[in-house]
Order: sequence, then C-alpha cells, then structure tokens
Amino acid sequence: MIKVGIVGGTGYTGVELLRLLVMHPEVSLNVITSRSEVKRPVSELFPSLRGLLDLEFSEPDLSVLTLCDLVFFATPNGTAMKMASELHNTGVRIIDLAADFRLKDVHEWEQWYGQKHEAPELLMDAVYGLPEINREIIRNSQIIANPGCYPTATTLGFLPLIEKGWLDCQRLIVDAKSGVSGAGRGAAVSSLMSEVSENFHAYAVSGHRHLPEIRQTLETVSGLPVGLTFVPHLVPMVRGIQATLYAELKNKDLDLKSIHQAFKDRYVDEPFVDILDLGDHPQTKSVKGSNICRIAIHKPQNRDTVVVLSVIDNLVKGAAGQAVQNMNLMFGFDESAGLDIAPLSP
Repeated sequence: MIKVGIVGGTGYTGVELLRLLVMHPEVSLNVITSRSEVKRPVSELFPSLRGLLDLEFSEPDLSVLTLCDLVFFATPNGTAMKMASELHNTGVRIIDLAADFRLKDVHEWEQWYGQKHEAPELLMDAVYGLPEINREIIRNSQIIANPGCYPTATTLGFLPLIEKGWLDCQRLIVDAKSGVSGAGRGAAVSSLMSEVSENFHAYAVSGHRHLPEIRQTLETVSGLPVGLTFVPHLVPMVRGIQATLYAELKNKDLDLKSIHQAFKDRYVDEPFVDILDLGDHPQTKSVKGSNICRIAIHKPQNRDTVVVLSVIDNLVKGAAGQAVQNMNLMFGFDESAGLDIAPLSP
C-alpha cells in the first residue's frame, strides 16, 4: 500500500477524493490538512465518511507530508506551488487538482491567474494528467497537473476529430454548462439556493481561465494554432457538465457513420470513455458519481458542422476521479482501482 496525504480536504473536491480513496485497496490515508479545521475529526465535518475514516484535520506540515509516497493538493489555485518544490526534492509524488502546473507558459499563467508563479522551474516537469492522451508519460512522472473539468469534457469530445485532421481548428466553439459545485464550497451569494434555483446564465464570456488550458492541449495534439470560443454557463443542479462542441469539417462529405466509427476506434480501450450509439443524447445524470465521460456525435442536416455532446461529473472525471486514475497509473495499480463504481440514479 502507498501512504497518501491530502492538502486541503474540506472542499467538494477534497471530500470527493476522500470518498474514493477510503475504498481504494492500495491506499493508506496518512494525513489530511486544513488550516481552518485543525483537530476536527474529518467524519464530523463530512458525516458521509463516518465509520470509514478515523483521522483529524491537521496543519499542513512539510515534515509530515514528506513521509508520504503521494500528496494530493485539493486546494485553491496558488497553493500547491508554494510547497511543491520541497516535496519534489524529497522524491514525493504530487497530483495538483488546481491549476498551478497546467499551463507551460509562466507568463500566460500569471496573466490568467493574477499572481506570481512561485515554482516556475517545475512547470516543464509537470505532466498534464489526461490519461487518454498522456497515459505512458503519467506512469513515470513525479508531478501531475490534474486537468480542469471543462477542459476534460471538451478535450475528450474534440480529440478524435483533431487527431484525424478533420476539423478547421480556427473555428472551434465550446458551449458548456456546469452544476454549482464547480464554484466550490465557499460561501458566496451567487451560490445560494435562492440565487441558483430556477436560474440559468452564462459567465466569463470575455475569457475563462480554462480557455488557455483547452487551447494549449488542443494545439499540442494538432500541432496547429487553435481558434477557440469558449462560453461557460451555470445551471441549477449540483453536479455535472455538458459540453456541446461545434466544429466545421474540412470535408463536408465526410459521413456521420465514419465520424462515429473514428470515435469508437479511438476510445475502444479507454475504461472511462463511453461512445453512445448514433442518434443518442447523453445526460449528466447518467454519469453522476462516476468517472465516466459519455459522448455522442451528430451532424445536423448532414451539412459541414459536427456537433459533439460530452458529459462528465465535474467532481469525479472532472477532478477527484481523474486524480485517482492518475495515481493508479503512477504507482502501477489497475487503472480502474477504486473507480469501478456505477453512476448514481436517480
């Protein structure tokens, strides 16, 4: 078994990570940190873990964390980079569920996140943790930048088409909707039930922090500049993302069956990507609580626009589940260990 620490275990991503790890056959949870909840039993803050976890929250202490084989950071942006260098130097492996190591260009990172990066020397060592692209590199990496939720749903939806060279990469559109848990557990008026319920709206239309992450990944795959319009929306539900992706085909005569087969062939060996039958429409509820991404492909009116529908649970495949999937790869475990769970219904 490996010894695991979690820095920042009090948010939605943190408790989701705990839910998955307490049932993992190869994991011993050694330490869970929180500056605001020191000495409080984890199961008191999260009664769902009662009887499953007998640990208290503690102050982040590098002398304790360096005794772990792996440390997860389920913290706000800008936290992991302050501790990563020392952990890296002692050989501890790191999975950051925030954005500190996702962008390779330090100046771009500082522009989008509005702060100075404190560990730029680690950016090139960090591996982008999307297993469907970087599986073999992840196995041997020490620092994993766990992808964002919107980028995961978007990249998996565009990937087969971009790899085939079938798209006009200057005209990609992402129309994405997320549940309110994507905003985190912190108290905010915009997240109150009376504000969210019976409401629906777009936000960050001028530029969302996930835009450069998506663009960087798609440009790495295509080898070409990518023109991307990304508009996120908040919907009145707790969990789930649907990304509706629009792209123009270079060859408008490419038939839908061929496109569909390309998706099936690309993901045939992927344990957590499910390609639906032609004509189907995925639902966020169909992946709730699971690490699955479900995808459907359409070609409306048989014209030159392809529409891809991609759904994930933002807290699982979009965060904690993908982090556990990366951990499994890093330590040579079965990739599905701890993640073979059916979606919740209803």
